[in-house]
Order: sequence, then structure tokens, then C-alpha cells
Amino acid sequence: MPVDRPAARRSKLLQGVRAAKLDALLVTNPINVTYLTGFTGDSSYLLIGPRKTVLFSDSRFETQLQDECPGLEVHIRTSKTQMGEVLTRELPKLGLKDLGIESASMTVAVRDHLAEKLAGLPLSPQVSLVEDLRQIKDAEEIQEIRIAVRQAEQGFQLLRALLKPEMTEREAANELEHAMRRFGALRAAFEPIVGVGPRSALPHGRPSGVHLSEAGFVLFDWGAVSPRGYHSDLTRVIPTGKLPPKLDKVYRVVLNAQEAAIAGIRPGRPAVEVDAIARKVIEDAGFGKFFGHGLGHGIGLQIHEEPRMSPISRDVFRPGMVVTVEPGIYLPGIGGVRIEDDILVTRDGCEVLSSVPKGLDSLA
Repeated sequence: MPVDRPAARRSKLLQGVRAAKLDALLVTNPINVTYLTGFTGDSSYLLIGPRKTVLFSDSRFETQLQDECPGLEVHIRTSKTQMGEVLTRELPKLGLKDLGIESASMTVAVRDHLAEKLAGLPLSPQVSLVEDLRQIKDAEEIQEIRIAVRQAEQGFQLLRALLKPEMTEREAANELEHAMRRFGALRAAFEPIVGVGPRSALPHGRPSGVHLSEAGFVLFDWGAVSPRGYHSDLTRVIPTGKLPPKLDKVYRVVLNAQEAAIAGIRPGRPAVEVDAIARKVIEDAGFGKFFGHGLGHGIGLQIHEEPRMSPISRDVFRPGMVVTVEPGIYLPGIGGVRIEDDILVTRDGCEVLSSVPKGLDSLA
């Protein structure tokens, strides 16, 4: 009998709801609603508590909800009723004494409306009750991320066969997204970053009309979304000509930093320590001030989620986490190097999920 994973996740969340001494939690983040129900639509809230769990949605999704959420109680509103009206009418019927709300996703307008109409019901802001659960991926989620990684890698391999000197950054980005879709991706995980020469020093530069032939190297940062909505995130620098000597040195420093950090990932280790491993390699080489962002982040139903690796992270690695490791050095006017892979934390260490070559000779 197949496992009802959304139901199992709701059971785990209920433990957190009880621990927070709440009668129920109103889940308003659409990604969290999907995680807890399997519903892939939008404009829906999930009320979850020990005594009552109900998904509030609207008539556009009635058939979809029957397919995706069998067995889950659903309240359907029509176009004549706004979500706020439904909540202020239905919640008092449940006899709740306190209600948790997702403070990171609920808008001030919705919160103020509920507070006004439900004056006798305390609204308790909650942070990361669902996001903490999402940090640990189950077997099905890990398989979906593996699929997203393969789709990204296959798309990139096809793109490399299509690259021409006269192609622009924007054209290359469009070709890459199309290639990933050809291999089954739902879409790109984000607008691919393509930076030629000095433009590679822009960590999140948008593709432009610059031609690939205008410098001897190009940075690609890209990812795919699997059919079930899970993300991958990779970065490589590709030589298209002669790499400037300084960039050649920078590349090797970044690669050493990344490999050292990956080797340091294991359960029970604070993420800040792994960030420090990569940062020390870069600082010892004299490039510390050119590495300004965190070492990596979690991936899953979102491209950026918990845990985080940075100098201020409080996260600790646990089996089932999937993170990026992406040190970078960015030299204004010269160029930048970032190398990024997707890493699964295992029971005794970690597994690198991505396999695009990283050596300069193999990338040329």
C-alpha cells in the first residue's frame, strides 16, 4: 500500500503544533500547503490541529483537489466569497482558543482582518514550523531532486553542443532552459545566469546581449524543476578561449575551497563550520574580501530554503538535508568564478548528487 506522505508530514507537524501549545495552525504559505497536502494549485489555506484539519480553497480547483487530496476535508468557496470572509465565518465554529499563523507569509492585511473579525481568538505568530520539517527530505523527495539534477545536467550538456561564438548571453540562457524542458523539466529553477568575461563578477547578473566571443570564459548558473516541483542548482565556469592568468589562479582557489567544504559535511556538524572551511581557503589565498555571500543553502520545493551555510548560520547538518555548496570569488572588471554542486547529507557523511566535471581541462 503506497505511503500517504502528505498525511505523514501533517502528523509530524501536529507534534509541533502541540509543542507550541496551539489549538491549530493556519498555513498560508502556498509551498507549505503543497508540502502538507499534495495540492499543486494556489489561493488555498490549510488549517491543521489535533481536532480538525481542513483545506480552504475555491471552486476553480474542485476537481483537482479530488485528484490530489483524496480523504482530506476541503471547504470550497465560490467567486462570491473572499477567503477572509470564509475564515471569519468558519473558524469560530471550531471552538479554538488560540490560532498559530505563519508570520513569514501571512500579509499584514490578512492578519489585521482576522484580528478585527475574530477579536476573541488570539493569533500567535509562528516561525518555521513547517519549514523545519521541510529541511529533512524523505526518500521520494530525494529522488525528485536527483531527477532535477539529471535534467539540469542533460540540458547543460546539450547546450554546450549548441554554443557558438556569436551567441549572446540571453540566447544561451534561453537555449539552456529549452534544453532542460526537452529532458522533462517542468521549467528552469530560476532565470539562468550567464555571464561572459567581466560580467561573471556579477553573482546574480541577468543575461544580456553580450556575445560569448567577447571574452575567453563564461559563467553559467542554472537549475531545473522536476515534474513534482523539486529544484536543482548548479554553477560552472566554461573556458571559451584563453583564461586570464589571474582567473586561472582564482578558479583553482575556488575549486579547492569547494572540495574542502564538501569533505567537511557530516551529520551533527554546524553549518557555520563548513562555511568557515571554504572561507579560510579563500582568505589564505588573499581573496577573502571578494567572497561576500554564504557558502550555500538548502534546496527542495524552493530554490532557496533552510538550512543555510554562512558565517551567521545556526543550522546543524542532519541526514536528509540537501544543500548547495557554492564558494565564489568576484573581481570587478576582471571576472568571477563560482563552482556549485548539490549535496545530500547522509548518515555518515554526504553524497554529491551532481556530476558535471569541474576541472578546467575537462570543461574546455
